[in-house]
Amino acid sequence: MTRGSSTAKAAGIVTLVVAGLLGSAYVLGRSLVPDQTPRHSTGLNTSADGPHYADQPSVGEPGAVPSASTSSGAGPAEAGQDGSGRDAGGDKLFGAHATTGTPRLALTFDDGPDPRYTPQVLALLRQFDVRATFCVVGENAQNHPDLIQSIVRDGHTLCNHSWHHDVGLGARSADAIRSDLLRTNAAIRAAVPDAPIVWYRQPGGAWTYPVVSVARQLGMTPLHWSVDPSDWDLPGASKITATVLTQAEPGSVVLLHDAGGDRQGTVDALRRILPDLTARFEVEALPTDPT
Repeated sequence: MTRGSSTAKAAGIVTLVVAGLLGSAYVLGRSLVPDQTPRHSTGLNTSADGPHYADQPSVGEPGAVPSASTSSGAGPAEAGQDGSGRDAGGDKLFGAHATTGTPRLALTFDDGPDPRYTPQVLALLRQFDVRATFCVVGENAQNHPDLIQSIVRDGHTLCNHSWHHDVGLGARSADAIRSDLLRTNAAIRAAVPDAPIVWYRQPGGAWTYPVVSVARQLGMTPLHWSVDPSDWDLPGASKITATVLTQAEPGSVVLLHDAGGDRQGTVDALRRILPDLTARFEVEALPTDPT
């Protein structure tokens, strides 16, 4: 081996050693520097057993599920309850009567007749010599014709309240509305053939132009109310009593229920209401010739 070749070989070895040392230093340096690379969420949770809180977008972000406090809407009114449209303004009544139009006050009872509560209501009205208006449901009239007869015998006025307390009836076709109202009238007249039926009350107070129009075509005047103690919601006799006595005024039409649920609270309230109302007002059934 010559002197020149030995020198070249030594230089090569030194170069390799230096390169190795530099590489080791670079690796060591990278391990000591924090990772600055931005992290982007993929929307996936890589933990198989942890909670998925980070995967849920906040309320207001795309894809967020509204919380209970931000969700809107309510379920339909329970059948047999006058819940929907109770506070409808005059522009939503389409001409339905909300007062008597006279100084007289009218008590109205919806959803019956019911064999548990209607006889109790009739007995109290008889005790205080008061006539009222009963807005009866067709299928209940069909099932309890004896109670329809008792209502008429005591001098009370009858009102058509649809066949099955259909809150959505006003949204149906005119033919469907007419069929429903005629079926209800037929059930009432099967019990009391000659009794006039000149009033119609839309369940839930959910008035529409078609239902008002059809009722009038059939000779019935649409009937709303002006005092609603929400007895259908079972607030208790004391609250029912307080609401009626504080809100009643000349011309009021008071909404109460003698069926459609547990109406003992209404019956108990009526026992307290009648002495006060009869002392302050002339309480009468709605007339059978409202026109």
